[in-house]
Amino acid sequence: MGEDLPNAHARDSVMSRRAAWLLLFLIYSAIGFLNFAYRYLDDLARNHAHTLGIRIFEESTGIYSAFVLLPPLIWVVRRLRIRRDNWWKMLPLNLLAMAAYSLCNTSLMAVSRRLLAPVFGLGAYDYGIMLYRYPMEFANHVVSFWMVLGAVYVVDSYLEARDRQIATAELEARLAEAQLQNLRLQLQPHFLFNALNTISSVMHEDVDRADTMLTQLSDLLRRTLRAANSQEISLEEELVMLKSYLGIMEARFGEDLQVDFAIDPELSRALVPQLILQPLVENSIRHGRDARSSRVDIRVRAAREGGRLLLQVSDNGPGIPTLATPGWKKGIGISNTEERLEGLYGPDHELLLENAKGRGLTVSVRLPLRLAGATS
Repeated sequence: MGEDLPNAHARDSVMSRRAAWLLLFLIYSAIGFLNFAYRYLDDLARNHAHTLGIRIFEESTGIYSAFVLLPPLIWVVRRLRIRRDNWWKMLPLNLLAMAAYSLCNTSLMAVSRRLLAPVFGLGAYDYGIMLYRYPMEFANHVVSFWMVLGAVYVVDSYLEARDRQIATAELEARLAEAQLQNLRLQLQPHFLFNALNTISSVMHEDVDRADTMLTQLSDLLRRTLRAANSQEISLEEELVMLKSYLGIMEARFGEDLQVDFAIDPELSRALVPQLILQPLVENSIRHGRDARSSRVDIRVRAAREGGRLLLQVSDNGPGIPTLATPGWKKGIGISNTEERLEGLYGPDHELLLENAKGRGLTVSVRLPLRLAGATS
């Protein structure tokens, strides 16, 4: 099974080469037909009758002799490519190659016509005195040689530019993937440190409760590692991990932490960045209380907005009084989340923090709505 992909690429490459040579064959055939039409109509204009057969024969052998020599000609032109730093050496070699090409082409036409003319009932073919025929054909071959050379240079330049573009795109994609992976790896130790700190604060008060929290943390880490190779997971999986995290927090805060979920059931397969909700909820737990109350009420919402997915985390805390001031800075969790969203979706996302008119902070994330398993 592991060899299927390379074989598929090889087949595609072979098919592309075949298509290219078929196209070249058709181009050469069209040129041969135009040459034939010119020569035959010239005969008719001069009242030279009965030349149809010989004109077809001459132009066919002429153009297909050139086509037979095209692969070795392309091979030679590519290996003698003229560049700014080597033109003084390669130009003479190209001129020698041009002379050799003309010699081979004229010789191939002479041999093929002499051998095939009797086969097609044209009798013995007289190609004239070869001492004069070679320089006569040389003029045509100079033009065709440099046309082929120019076409090869143009095609190769295009292919090289395309390959560079593909390589650059692949490098940028790998770099973006590495940056996203790095951001996620930054997030996990940050979250793990906070979770362990929470557990340690309970350990000396209630060992059984700390043990329960460690079990929940272990389950959460196992789920996180299971999706380690995926930047995006389904909303359903994300909510399972979030609830494992909340189990740890609820074991610590008890009834002082209340979390309400308002999730559209049709969005369970919606793709979201892994651990997108956890830092937002953690932020609400840490900052969603003030001196007047130790209770934190959090609401997690997921809804559809046209063709987009809305994720919201709201709390009843004091909000961020300095949110609108220029000097306000986001914490690690929010900053990391914002960078991950930028890396995954570019400008096609929104992360918005808003103080409620009464009390509380709402963090809204809007993403393209895509479903797991859906084909584009």
